[in-house]
Amino acid sequence: MAGLIIAVPVFVTLIAGLVNGGGDAWSHIRDTLLVGYTGGTLGMLALTGIMILITAVPAAWLVTMYQFPGRGVFEWLLILPLAAPGYVLAYAYADLMGLMGPFQVAIRDVTGLSARDYWFPDMRNLPGLAFVLTCALYPYVYLTARAAFVSQSVCALEAARSLGASSFRRFWQVALPAARPAIAAGLALALMEAAADYGAAEYLGVPTLTFGIVRAWQSFGEPAAAARLALVLVAIVIGLILAERYTRGRAGSQQSSTRWRTVSRARLPLGAGLAASALCGLIFLVAFVLPVSRLVWLVMESRDSIAPIGRALFNTLILAGSGAALAFVLALVIALTVRQSGLVAGFARLMASTGYAIPGAVLALGALIVMGQLGLTLTGAGAIFALAWVYASRFTTSGAEPMVAALGRAPASMGYAAESLGASPLRRAVSVDLPVALSGAMAGALILFVESLKELPATLMLRPFNWDTLSVRANAYATDERLAAAALPSLLITLAGLLPVILLSWRLSRSRPGDAE
Repeated sequence: MAGLIIAVPVFVTLIAGLVNGGGDAWSHIRDTLLVGYTGGTLGMLALTGIMILITAVPAAWLVTMYQFPGRGVFEWLLILPLAAPGYVLAYAYADLMGLMGPFQVAIRDVTGLSARDYWFPDMRNLPGLAFVLTCALYPYVYLTARAAFVSQSVCALEAARSLGASSFRRFWQVALPAARPAIAAGLALALMEAAADYGAAEYLGVPTLTFGIVRAWQSFGEPAAAARLALVLVAIVIGLILAERYTRGRAGSQQSSTRWRTVSRARLPLGAGLAASALCGLIFLVAFVLPVSRLVWLVMESRDSIAPIGRALFNTLILAGSGAALAFVLALVIALTVRQSGLVAGFARLMASTGYAIPGAVLALGALIVMGQLGLTLTGAGAIFALAWVYASRFTTSGAEPMVAALGRAPASMGYAAESLGASPLRRAVSVDLPVALSGAMAGALILFVESLKELPATLMLRPFNWDTLSVRANAYATDERLAAAALPSLLITLAGLLPVILLSWRLSRSRPGDAE
């Protein structure tokens, strides 16, 4: 049942896109906008993927294999950009790099030039969008690459070193091929998040399929046309998943008996160590410190004229709490089901993973179609339930995986002992499996809440009339070029996101068997 609840929005949208014609709205989109939407999405994914790889993989290699000033701090600082959604970074960087931003103002003050006399990077284009999404999403690849470098065979690296291989050759010819499957998995996850982005693409003026889906609903009021666009987006997401599987293929590496021996980090010479510190510091500065500092500055600068956001905060807590609660229940059911092998367990976990891979705008469209068929409207409790449903469909796997991991660490003898004492499957689930699963529930619940809080396109499409959340309010202010007003809700969203990211970093620091100072 949990798997079906998660899967319905996806299947409804796909069926609607295949069966319904889309009408005049679809004809207009197909003839004039579809190429731009598809090209913008593919171009954004390609450029973002390249930028993520050249940012995340070297950083992960440095903090894993070398000792340099600040390494232990950078190891967890580099995860923090996960707390800020892409659209928040887009607002901050558009202000930082804009004509009246501090950088361009400083250039004009120092040189005496006018804005026409010099070139300055423009954020409102495809490279600008790829840049802010790279800042927000590179930690996915950083984490998977770091985990892969930590867990691969130390003997293989030492053998390469004994044969005279340089540091670069050991990285390029030994470590990187062994870590490729993990890096591909992290990159696929990051690019699926990029494909789901709406706020950053809309604000920076880059046409993407997710932007087109929301616009088809808001501007044309035509779910069938939006469903046709959703088909194209889902096809791209499936392509990303298949590409990751193909890249992984049969790749793997056989580990020796010293697999979990402590990583011997080579101490870099002073100059190289300072360069490594500078590189990690630059990544953290650009991806997190600069945009968040700008938001803080805008809040402080306009604190006397900031519009009240108490109601938006209350609405956010209601919606995010409802979605997180439903997702938590579904995640718990799936985690307990997965403990029992079989078709039902496999289907539930597959549906949870599929829901996470599908953008929120597509799931919201499916919920809209279901509500329309049932004669329900986006008002009151019905809209809140629809949003909670979409949040659960999208994020249940984020809560289920920590619980599944907790169950996986529990000794199988506990369950066998309960069965030998005559406990029924239900009694075992309640008395043995449930307490174990709940040990991983705190992290899962926090992640579910914050992910629901940050979701923008689904909230825009399904929220009740005049029911603004922090993300909706920030988007509205930024769209009206009121960035000072958008700063406070954006900053609150980022601060809320810091909690699970710090918890994640803490858990990783306590669970690396092959890593030590």
